[in-house]
Amino acid sequence: MQETLVKYIPERAIMPIIDLIKKHKIHLIITPKRSTKHGDYRRMPNGQHQITVNGSENPYQFLLTLVHEIAHLVAFEKYGQNIKPHGQHWKVSFQELLIPFLQESIFPKKLLPYLINYIKNPKASTGTDAQLSVALKNYNEDADAYHYVFELPEGSTFRAQNGKLFIKGKIRRKRYECLEVNGGRTFVFSPNAQVELIK
Repeated sequence: MQETLVKYIPERAIMPIIDLIKKHKIHLIITPKRSTKHGDYRRMPNGQHQITVNGSENPYQFLLTLVHEIAHLVAFEKYGQNIKPHGQHWKVSFQELLIPFLQESIFPKKLLPYLINYIKNPKASTGTDAQLSVALKNYNEDADAYHYVFELPEGSTFRAQNGKLFIKGKIRRKRYECLEVNGGRTFVFSPNAQVELIK
């Protein structure tokens, strides 16, 4: 386990994570990149706890995702299966699990203020926190390969993950209206959708 985790999370986080995995009898699966999620937690029919995390994540996103998913397990065990997946019980569990990791020996000093702000009221995904998303993206090997929609200037052309080209329009409430170049139809994009800037 230690030999595997050293490839994915900061070294000083390995032993505390192994302790959590053993304590909660977690079956950890490292998956190829999934564009729809960073990870997930499932209680299997045999009662085993299974957590999956994208192996393509940078070490800090991987650790954050893993702790996020362990918090689901802890919250369900402590408060029961009928709680909201990202409700108050999960938030408290996530805060309690993550706070011991918020130190410079694990996370870069530049990243800590964003994490401390995020953990005050964590959301269902780190992707919903624009500042944290950008800060985490800086540690990706392909950091320059994609942008978030909210970062792009209005009128710029980008390629979505489905391969189609769009022109960024104005924000409407919380999403951006974008014109599909070939079809001429308008679609809405989350501010934190990852896209490739064309021009």
